[in-house]
Amino acid sequence: MSLHENIASLKSQIEQKLPASTRAIMDQATANLKSSGIMDGVVKVGEALPSFTLPNQDGMPVNLERILVDGPLVVSVFRGAWCPYCMLELEALEKEAQGFRDAGATLLIISPQSQAASAKMKADKGFSFDILSDLGNLYTQRLGLVFSLPDDLRKVYSGIGIDLPAFNGTDAWQLPMPARLVVGKDGLVRDTNINADYTSRPEPSETVRILKSAL
Repeated sequence: MSLHENIASLKSQIEQKLPASTRAIMDQATANLKSSGIMDGVVKVGEALPSFTLPNQDGMPVNLERILVDGPLVVSVFRGAWCPYCMLELEALEKEAQGFRDAGATLLIISPQSQAASAKMKADKGFSFDILSDLGNLYTQRLGLVFSLPDDLRKVYSGIGIDLPAFNGTDAWQLPMPARLVVGKDGLVRDTNINADYTSRPEPSETVRILKSAL
């Protein structure tokens, strides 16, 4: 099945399991984020991607400029291994990994989760790409992606076992919006897919098509 089909199936399963009151809180939080104006401040096509040096899952520093020497870059901003929608997206990206390589691009994942969590996830899933740790969301804040969870949503997350501060190693209840960015070898952003609705994710095959047509 496609990523979109898998997400639709997962969404249906989750909606059947969660109480209506919980679904209402989650849906309202998404609606409020959409109307908050956050999208006005996100990184845009034609802008230079801010420089970064972030540790990967093994603690090795990964630098943007060094990556771009080898060709274009695809960045996927990932909320965490606790998010089933995110995991479906990473699994779909892995299935398309050869397509990214054939297009000459490097695929990197950026997440606020701890390095240890990323190392375990990569080992468990056998992912071929690096997962960079953006502790405290300091880098994704520069991309305009970060928001604070409202109190009622924090209670929902805590109630289903998602303790973001513990998982991310900070005191903040903050997350980045999921995003996928295509960056040219010149460091300019060529395509973005950013959505305040965390259940909406682009197909990896579409990103490969953009790589081959736009770069």
